[in-house]
Amino acid sequence: MNTYAIVVTWSDEDGVWIAEAPDLDPCAAHGPTPEAAVAELRVAMQAWLAVARESGLPIPPARYRPGTAAAE
Repeated sequence: MNTYAIVVTWSDEDGVWIAEAPDLDPCAAHGPTPEAAVAELRVAMQAWLAVARESGLPIPPARYRPGTAAAE
């Protein structure tokens, strides 16, 4: 799980920090600080991966790199 990229941005609309894992779409979380958003995202990522494993769905490789388009 530590190899997946995490993108953190500020949302003016919501007034919170948003953390996303682009390779695990949709997997995002928010918090009042960047650190809190990332901590919540790590919980969401664990849940995302657990559900995929339990459902027999493929686990996507870590391919996204910030500053580039997601790998196709």
